[in-house]
Amino acid sequence: MVNQAVCSKMPQQKHEILRAVNIQQMILQKKSESMKSDTETFKFKFNNRLQDIVLLGLNHKTADVELRECIGFSKDEADAALQRFQESPLISEIILLSTCNRVEILIAAPDSSQAVETAKKYISESKNIPVSEFEDALYVYTGDDAVRHIFKVASSLDSMVVGEPQILGQLKDAYQTATAKKTSGVILNRLLHKTFFVAKRVRTETGIGDHAVSISYAAIELGRKIFGTLEGKKVLLIGAGEMAELAVEHLIRHRSGKIFVANRTFERGLELASQFQGTAIRFEEITDSLCEVDIIISSTGAQDFVIKREQVKKIMRLRKNRPLFFIDIAVPRDIDPEINQLSNIYVYDIDDLKDVIDENIEDRNREAVKAERIIEEAVIRFRQWYESLNVVPTIKALRQKIWGIAEAEMKKTMNQSLNHLAPDDSQAVWRMVNAMVNKVLHDPTIFLKNDGCHGSKSVYLDAARKLFKLDEE
Repeated sequence: MVNQAVCSKMPQQKHEILRAVNIQQMILQKKSESMKSDTETFKFKFNNRLQDIVLLGLNHKTADVELRECIGFSKDEADAALQRFQESPLISEIILLSTCNRVEILIAAPDSSQAVETAKKYISESKNIPVSEFEDALYVYTGDDAVRHIFKVASSLDSMVVGEPQILGQLKDAYQTATAKKTSGVILNRLLHKTFFVAKRVRTETGIGDHAVSISYAAIELGRKIFGTLEGKKVLLIGAGEMAELAVEHLIRHRSGKIFVANRTFERGLELASQFQGTAIRFEEITDSLCEVDIIISSTGAQDFVIKREQVKKIMRLRKNRPLFFIDIAVPRDIDPEINQLSNIYVYDIDDLKDVIDENIEDRNREAVKAERIIEEAVIRFRQWYESLNVVPTIKALRQKIWGIAEAEMKKTMNQSLNHLAPDDSQAVWRMVNAMVNKVLHDPTIFLKNDGCHGSKSVYLDAARKLFKLDEE
């Protein structure tokens, strides 16, 4: 005779078993839905490959100062450009760098060739210049080459002055603008953070900065070569930014005479002048000061000439034709180049500084070799990270597929063959299945993540998706 106590417990036990199974199924369903959602998200965000990082631009090596100032972007123009590019479906992320020596556009896009054409078209339309007039000066890098180039730029290996520190600050400013405008996303955020890290390593682990000269230093050296000595020479600095500050340091070292500072914001000019007992003048007083000084070094961000031919022509009579030297290190240029046609007037622009800068190029190049090694290592590491973005959705889809099979089979088994199990035993079976699935997927997951050294990762990804039919509905 069946024990009555046992019989009375059977319905309750069955109910508990079914309840445990249902709870486990709900957990698995949520896990499956989460995987599916994550997979779709990653497919949306990262459905591109490394070659779809693209950089196009021109610099002091490919374009003369006239073309660079035509193509250059002011801060307001850069903001407008980012806004316009953000609206384009052909460009996912973008950062725009515009300095006196380069204009570069760094892009993450679904199709690199379409992104390049979009950028060219915008430059042409916004600057009112046919593509044919600047296309030959453009360089275009994709994939590893684009990553390598931005690393070199930040590390100052591609600068007119190899090792100069200003370019890193300018690139950081460009990145901050892009993040503020929300035009930099997952890809370029990672790339720029890696770029800043690489630049720091190059600066600290090589002597690249030890032999460097700044643009301002080159300008002062040019003045010294012209006069033989700067001692006692009166100088007017137009602009009170970083270049002006650096110029002051070199002028003081060479015992120049009185230094005047003219800045659109008089208070800023006053602040700089007070640091070395100089004299701040208002912007409208520049013409009068030309009668007194010997050298003018100009580095403003003005979009038009600060000093024009007619201004200088008038004051030369008052100077009794004493020579006057202009060193223009601004882009766009501050000094009207036609001034050079006047008697006893000498105008030099930023391209004229190359000879001065190249004097210590041999020392810098030795250190540049060390920097190149750091950069190559960083390019490989970035590529590994970027390729892993393509791996993630495949791994998630694979886990979802295997878990889907395991879940379906467990439901059948638990409802049929194992419906007599106690709740604890039922949960033990589910834990066993969970452990088996994880162990089965462990090696393929590790291989897909780390197979970069075994060849083309896309081959293995495609094989995995075909073997497990991951792309089928």
